[in-house]
Amino acid sequence: MITHGSRGDVQPFAAAARAAAARGHHVVLAAPAATAGLAEPYCAELVRIHDGPNVLATDTTVVRGLEQKFRGVRGKAQLLQSARKTRRLVALFRADLADLVADLRRRNEIPDVVLYHASVPGHHLADYLGAPSVLMCPQAYWVPNGTFPDPSFPFRVPRVCNRATYVASPAILWTYAGGSAGWRRRQLGLRHRPYGKLRQVDGSPTTVLNAFSRLLLPDGMHYPDDVHTTGFWTLPLADGWRPDRALARFLSAGPPPLYVGFASSVTAEPGALGHLVGAAVREAGARAVVVGGWTGMRPDDLGPDTILVDDVPFDWLFPRVSAVVHHGGLGTLATAMATGRPQVVCPSFPDQWFNARRLHELGVAPEPLARRRLTGDGLVHAVREVLGDPRYAARATELGTDIRAERGAEAAVDVLEKVAAGTAVRGALSRVAVRQRETE
Repeated sequence: MITHGSRGDVQPFAAAARAAAARGHHVVLAAPAATAGLAEPYCAELVRIHDGPNVLATDTTVVRGLEQKFRGVRGKAQLLQSARKTRRLVALFRADLADLVADLRRRNEIPDVVLYHASVPGHHLADYLGAPSVLMCPQAYWVPNGTFPDPSFPFRVPRVCNRATYVASPAILWTYAGGSAGWRRRQLGLRHRPYGKLRQVDGSPTTVLNAFSRLLLPDGMHYPDDVHTTGFWTLPLADGWRPDRALARFLSAGPPPLYVGFASSVTAEPGALGHLVGAAVREAGARAVVVGGWTGMRPDDLGPDTILVDDVPFDWLFPRVSAVVHHGGLGTLATAMATGRPQVVCPSFPDQWFNARRLHELGVAPEPLARRRLTGDGLVHAVREVLGDPRYAARATELGTDIRAERGAEAAVDVLEKVAAGTAVRGALSRVAVRQRETE
């Protein structure tokens, strides 16, 4: 298993590792060093790779550019700087991945299947090992379809053109990560691959696991048979976890508070965001548990009626809050839905906007509030709406029952076992990979 990104990109793989290990499978997981420990209890081998672009969370140039979406001449200059910095960091974790698969081959430990996050070039690594690859998609736009356009595509198009818009997200990934064909040739010693990640090296379709609930997809959405939308991959609450005294006192000192957190979202002005959140919570007549994440908010900025915590298991906290105010990332969203909590979503990026709009359509959240243009008045209005209208909580409770029944990680392992059982496919892929290396 191979993943990279923020905590929300690692936790689903930890859940999949746990489900696989529970059935006796030997799991090797490669993940960014800062959050790889989430999966350590479930892995036979945990490989900590370079944190890559995660280290740019405090880079002012990158953060300001992202906040302004690189608008204007200055924004384009920031985009070029950000892309150069990101590509250099991507190269570091890709080098670690090349070392990993080389080591596996030296030890003759060839996996039955390689499961990888859509943002990493796992298909090349699988080719090198002669193993089938399975693509894990944490968002709904990695597999082209005609039902909805790629959320990253900047223009409205008629429905008949939806499938053609699915050049946008790969183009954005290329801008920041660069292509992987040269890396494949230089570091893995493999010839050009005639197919992208949606096909195996022999041209057969790649099995795809959508690691989210079908509820996030529009009605009537249908993928090809090799695409499986399993439900969210979630971890259970760690045994014996207890809040510290400050958090326990805060929770018991009044009515259920809000949760407010923007996770891996970054901001160039954390003080301003903290003041905005604190003032909005007070004006709405609420209390809040705030998780700072990458935003850099401080307790003094938030003021009274709030408590700032560094880290807390969401599946422990969310049953104790009245509503969840967040950025629209899949990890936070999944736990909020599973625990039956109404939500207020303040998205920044296309996948977050997609999620936010679906939550509104499902009736568990008001209309999205753009994170870049977030105001105190807007946040107060949304919080009052979600707390004051009982239909949001009722609908969230209803959907929570459906989400908890999905067992996404276990369903994903069901599919992985079927792929791993395809010995003829593995043999064919292995022969193709060996021929490529021999040709080089």
